[in-house]
Amino acid sequence: MLLPSPRHLKRTAESFRAGDTLPCFVAAQEPQRGWLERRAAAISAALGGAFARAESAEAAVLRVGLDPGLGPQAYRLKVAATGIDIRAGDAAGAAYGLATLAQWLREASPCPDSNSESDRHVVPGVVIRDAPDFPVRGVVLDVSRNKVPTLDTLCRLIDLFASWKINHLELYTEHTFAYRGHERVWKGWSPLTPEDVRELDVYCRERFVELVPNQNSFGHLHRWLVHEPYRQLAECPDGFEHPFSHAIEPFSLCPTDPRCLDLLADLYDQLLPCFGSRLFHVGLDETVDLGRCRSAEACAERGTGRVYLDFLRSVHGLVVTRGRRMAFWADMMLEHPELVAELPRDAIATVWGYEADHPFGEQAAPFVAAGLETWVCPGTSSWCSLGGRVHNALENIARAALEGRAAGARGLLVTDWGDYGHLQPLPVSYPGWLAAASFAWNTATARSVEDFDLAAAIAQHAGLGAGGEEVARALLELGDVYRRPGPLAKNGSVLFHLLLRAGETLERPVFRGLDAPGLEAARVALDSVEATLSLPSGASKEALLSAAELRYAAGILRIAVDLGLGRVALGLDRHARELPEDLRASLRQRERELDREFVRLWRLRYRPGGLAESQRFFERLHAALVGGSDIPRAAAQAHR
Repeated sequence: MLLPSPRHLKRTAESFRAGDTLPCFVAAQEPQRGWLERRAAAISAALGGAFARAESAEAAVLRVGLDPGLGPQAYRLKVAATGIDIRAGDAAGAAYGLATLAQWLREASPCPDSNSESDRHVVPGVVIRDAPDFPVRGVVLDVSRNKVPTLDTLCRLIDLFASWKINHLELYTEHTFAYRGHERVWKGWSPLTPEDVRELDVYCRERFVELVPNQNSFGHLHRWLVHEPYRQLAECPDGFEHPFSHAIEPFSLCPTDPRCLDLLADLYDQLLPCFGSRLFHVGLDETVDLGRCRSAEACAERGTGRVYLDFLRSVHGLVVTRGRRMAFWADMMLEHPELVAELPRDAIATVWGYEADHPFGEQAAPFVAAGLETWVCPGTSSWCSLGGRVHNALENIARAALEGRAAGARGLLVTDWGDYGHLQPLPVSYPGWLAAASFAWNTATARSVEDFDLAAAIAQHAGLGAGGEEVARALLELGDVYRRPGPLAKNGSVLFHLLLRAGETLERPVFRGLDAPGLEAARVALDSVEATLSLPSGASKEALLSAAELRYAAGILRIAVDLGLGRVALGLDRHARELPEDLRASLRQRERELDREFVRLWRLRYRPGGLAESQRFFERLHAALVGGSDIPRAAAQAHR
């Protein structure tokens, strides 16, 4: 019933019986008091009583007070016959106590004498003492590959995250912020504007979520560097074969070109004032082309690690002079452990990894030993899968929580990426988000992922309403399909790769072991998903939308299964264009139907920019089935 699971819970024999009104007293300062009172009013309504502001704690039956001795974010909730008491270490703890109370009300039963005019309830007695294991519990949303959510979508997610006690949100940005003077880069991408971000910042702050600016500042800038005059700042202006595009294009800034720092200073001066947070995530990950072109001589003389570290320090200087604290992805420094001790001591190292066996503890250790605050960053395993990889996500997040806490990490951020066009629907991320919220708050729940009732968590806490149980079952069935064909791809599913690489032969290692029985098992699982998605009458709007999104994902995965069966029968060294024409015609027709559904569903949650780019996935698949020449080049293995 409760998510995250409290650290200490004891039921009591007492119970609280709601009356016609619920006098409430909240001991907090504005504006936090206003938000907490609104939460208390929602609880009053759920109990069938009218909210009333009491002038003192003694006159209230719902009392929210502060006790700094409990510690930051901690709270104690007591439901007794005389009323409901919440004591919290700070205002955030008070919000978390109210969030737990709102969930606990699901245990409430109607009073025997309730009537049509008053649906009052009895709340079972309980004492809960709770506090988080990780002070920072966050989500990183990819808004750059290609889906930029509408403000309505973002606000709905923020409400969900806050109800799960997530207190940190980053919108991963490459080119989707409307920087003044850089319209060439973001035109047509429906970027977030400064006004959008300021509105979201206020919305987050009211809900005790810190909205943290995130702008990649070294690699992953190909959306900038393909344009002039930015191409002149690239490490490889003529292009570089990188794993995040089908094109040969510039990817990273040149760290030895001082004009790059001038560009970043301009971006930071526009971006940072939109946020109240004093943190700033600058990325700096996966500079795969470093030392390959313009910085080759410097890397040969000083070492690639030293060149990278010097640029990191320069970026750090830009951040510090603007009154912010820098966070960065730690992967590049892990390649140069001898230099970790020279990192700025106030920087935050964010250690990422997305497979079930990722060594978070081992990778976090050198940064913790060097005195840096360190966060562990697992993933939802949604990307490059269409339907998710639920088992991998649970193991990955649990390992991050357990090993991260043991190593001394202070934060856990779960990442949600959109590689190759962000083709997975939003609900596919629910399992990872919910698991991260639970495991980061109470790491004891991560010790046995088999005991974590993910279906109930989705049905009760993902805001699905009526029909949520059916959606939850279908989501978990769909999220297990990736294991059926046999081969387990790193950072994706073999079914996704059958679609992504439809224009190639299947001689890559990712397809080794692919066979007809495994594909048939996947087909049976997809049939079960379809059957589960027959929602009851009266299903909520959100459940119906989620069901439609999961049907889309199941439909495209079914194309992958049928394409795979045909290609296994044909031979892995043959091309899709050699399949029988009747099979290719059938697959093309289904692909076009699903492309149209993809567009319809996109418009319900996301801004239009980026849609055409994502549709190229379908165009390449269609071309491979026709037998044309629009065949994607072989992309290198991408981690995210």
